[in-house]
Amino acid sequence: MGALEGAWASALDAEFHKEYYRKLYAFIKQEYASQIVYPPSDRLFSALHVTPLDKVKVVILGQDPYHEPGQAMGMSFSVPEGVEIPPSLKNIYKEIHEDVGERIPQTGDLTGWAKQGVLLLNAVLTVRAHQANSHKGKGWEQFTDAIIRTVDAEDRPVVFLLWGRNAREKKELIVNPKHLVLEAAHPSPLSAYNGFFGCKHFSKCNSFLEKNGAEGIDWGRVGP
Repeated sequence: MGALEGAWASALDAEFHKEYYRKLYAFIKQEYASQIVYPPSDRLFSALHVTPLDKVKVVILGQDPYHEPGQAMGMSFSVPEGVEIPPSLKNIYKEIHEDVGERIPQTGDLTGWAKQGVLLLNAVLTVRAHQANSHKGKGWEQFTDAIIRTVDAEDRPVVFLLWGRNAREKKELIVNPKHLVLEAAHPSPLSAYNGFFGCKHFSKCNSFLEKNGAEGIDWGRVGP
């Protein structure tokens, strides 16, 4: 498993010493040794590596990594350059186009967002190949809840984009009145028409950031 450094490592240090994390570490280590697990172990904490704690402006919460070969890269909704754009991300791009007028990107690599301060966090950080939710309930949720609480404790305005029931359940972790929480249906083809399309989260996010003296996100700037 990859190691954390810097402010994230300091902020989450107590978690690494808890019993649940010891069990989680042992489980994940065995899974990587005996199964095909995504993302690759060196990309496990990519979301935290690419978006340092003091740079976080926006949090987009996903569920668990893509479970087919070549897709997962350690950041929610993002796939590497050259990989076909998944359906949920296509719908995210469609809403961005309708909301703020950006051209629909040709890549699903969201590193450009992450470098601008968008923390692309999955609630569960690993998955077995071809088995969605296979690492659910093993301890990752407790760890990523700690990440959400860590961001919530930051003394500056942050926008949390919670899409779908699982993400919206995390709202109770966000108690700092400085932050903005935006909720909508999940962007998957099964639910996007039930409240994701037309949510205008991307313009609302930037309006909030700019009103609070921060630079908005260039949603058209994706890619590695």
